[in-house]
Amino acid sequence: MPTPKQRHTKSRRNRRRSHLALKKRKLSTCKKCGEPVLAHHVCSFCGQYNGKEVVDVLARLEKKERKKKEKELKEHEAEAKDEQKNKPLNLEELSKK
Repeated sequence: MPTPKQRHTKSRRNRRRSHLALKKRKLSTCKKCGEPVLAHHVCSFCGQYNGKEVVDVLARLEKKERKKKEKELKEHEAEAKDEQKNKPLNLEELSKK
């Protein structure tokens, strides 16, 4: 294996590594339950994608877990609706209306 003839400087090394930093994931909220979801992914909490139920989350659970999950979903939906109603409008939302 060849050996380098000269040492690379710290600035050259750091410039090369500048693109290796991790980037923040951009999350959006689920329209139904309000949970944070990656773009173009099914919501793992309620199983919705693009306004349609794709995965039946409750079918995989046992009876006790299913009842608990149904209760959580109803509470979550109610909270999400309340937040949307009480949320003050900003300039972007005003331009949409």
